[in-house]
Amino acid sequence: RGRRTEGRAPVADAGAMTDWVLRLIDAGGYWGIAFLMALENVVPPIPSELIMPLAGFDAARGDMNIFLVILSGSIGSLAGAASWYFVGRWIGEDRLKRWAGRYGRLLTMNASDIDRVNTWFDRHNEKAVLMGRLVPAVRTLISVPAGLFEMRLDRFLIFSAIGTATWTALLTLAGYLLGAHYQVVQGYLNPVSDVIVG
Repeated sequence: RGRRTEGRAPVADAGAMTDWVLRLIDAGGYWGIAFLMALENVVPPIPSELIMPLAGFDAARGDMNIFLVILSGSIGSLAGAASWYFVGRWIGEDRLKRWAGRYGRLLTMNASDIDRVNTWFDRHNEKAVLMGRLVPAVRTLISVPAGLFEMRLDRFLIFSAIGTATWTALLTLAGYLLGAHYQVVQGYLNPVSDVIVG
C-alpha cells in the first residue's frame, strides 16, 4: 500500500508484538484494525492499548481517517465481544450449575453462588456491560455472564457498542495526540489492568 513509516518509534525497539501489530495495520488498513480488535477480545495477550493508539498515530500522520479508525476498531471489538457472549449462552446457567455441583471446589463456587450472581446481573446487566467494556482486563470477560444469564442480545449489543466505541475512541485519540509516543498509553494502562485482575 506504500504507507509511510517515518516518524514511528523504531520497530526493532518495539518488540515482537508491536512489530506484528504494525505489519498487520500497514497491510490491512481498516480491515487490519478490525481484525486485530476482534482478536484482542478472543486472545487477551493482544492489547487494544497498543492497537488503537498506534492507529491513532497513523491517523495523526495523515495515513488514515480517524473516524474510520475508531469505527473499524469498534466493529472488530464488538464482534469479538459477541463471540464470548455466545460462548456464555452455549454454556448456560444450568450447565454451569451442574459443573459447580460436580467441581465446586475447583471452581470455588456452588449453585447458590451462581444464583446470587444471576440475581445481581439481572438487576445491573446493562450498567455492568457498559462499564465493563471500559475497564481493561474486564472488557472481554463481561460478555460471558451476559450470555450465561441470557441478557437479551439486542440490549447486550447496544450497551456493549456504547462502551466499546467510547474505549476505542479514547485510545485512538490518545495515540493521535501523543504522536510517536503512542506506546506510553500501554505503559500507563498495563499496571491498571494488573490491579483490576488482582
